[in-house]
Amino acid sequence: MGMKGKIALGAVVGVVVIGVASANAGDGGSDSGSGKSGKGSSASAQSKPGGEKDKDAGTTEVAKKKAAFSGSGDFEVGTDVKPGTYRTTSNSDGLCYWERAKDASGEMDSLLANDNVSGTSYVTVKATDKLFKSSDCNDWEAVDLKAKGSPASEMAGDGGMFRVGADIAPGTYKSTGNADDSCYWERDKNAEHSMDSIIANDNVNGTAVVTISSSDGYFKTAGCKDWKKTG
Repeated sequence: MGMKGKIALGAVVGVVVIGVASANAGDGGSDSGSGKSGKGSSASAQSKPGGEKDKDAGTTEVAKKKAAFSGSGDFEVGTDVKPGTYRTTSNSDGLCYWERAKDASGEMDSLLANDNVSGTSYVTVKATDKLFKSSDCNDWEAVDLKAKGSPASEMAGDGGMFRVGADIAPGTYKSTGNADDSCYWERDKNAEHSMDSIIANDNVNGTAVVTISSSDGYFKTAGCKDWKKTG
């Protein structure tokens, strides 16, 4: 595994929808696990002239963080990569691929979670993981989960994975003009990308409306028109 273009094991865009009220309890305040969707993303804040915030970014972290490790390679957990939550940003065309593995056999049974990424992805690497693989991603940076931002009230529909309360504000959001069920969204408890991390998800044709709770950990969006907060 680990080659670009591989399909994520979880709910891929246009495939699995777990239902309106998928009851997966979550650790909203910590990153212990996250749902698998087709894509996901969140990014650090990038300022525009006049103080306008880039809706692809969402957060207001001013200083660019130093990379924790490269976007391509195999990394042993505990030796090459410390357990913790990491983020990669500004990935395009879904060519970024990552996976968490319980061993280095390369077999399907070794996979714990994986994803193809467009935009930004957050991933929590656990101390019990043995290997983290990354292919054709931008460099990964460590995330301080205690850091506060100025959450945005709009986000790019294909922006990826956004951290609730840091990148985007809780509330009700609307995305209009989606076609062919290509719009996929997902509310997550954490960034482990397990099926238990998914709180709710949907594939949408037309207008999408979703309420993001303050207890949610992350929100994923892929193939949608831009989202704007309506309430």
